Amino acid sequence: MIDSYTDRDAAANLLERRWFSSIAAVRAAETECEVLREVLELADSAWRRARIQLADLECLRDALADEVMSLDSESPRVTTKSSRLSVMSAA
Repeated sequence: MIDSYTDRDAAANLLERRWFSSIAAVRAAETECEVLREVLELADSAWRRARIQLADLECLRDALADEVMSLDSESPRVTTKSSRLSVMSAA
């Protein structure tokens, strides 16, 4: 009779230990999930800022390219005989 009580107490003790262990594991997983959520939010925010900056830089690049193209089309280059002969030969 004493053995059956001892066995039950040991089983209950083991079950209780496993239960407390599972509570600790759940808390650790919750903490990890919260940290990862915060990291994802920071990464998403940084990504959005970078995309906005990229779009701004692309607009600037395109506007400057348009200005360069208009400058090229406005002033045709004139090459003269003297500009071609300005390089002297070492011979």
